Amino acid sequence: MPKAAEDSGFEFLISTDKNIRYQQNLQGRRIAIIILGNSKRPAVHRHIDRMIDAVNKAAPGTYAEVDIPYEN
Repeated sequence: MPKAAEDSGFEFLISTDKNIRYQQNLQGRRIAIIILGNSKRPAVHRHIDRMIDAVNKAAPGTYAEVDIPYEN
């Protein structure tokens, strides 16, 4: 999946799949992977600043997790 995104010109991949870290070797890659800690849209919207910060800090070949707490 990251290779297809990279080949299509994407600079980063945003996902909620925490296992991707163990499935993908990012060494020498041009894409960064950002994992959201919660897939619920309202929670992501409340913490969009965290996601934007992760995107701004993303560098080729890096992996980052964005902590988005589960809230009621």
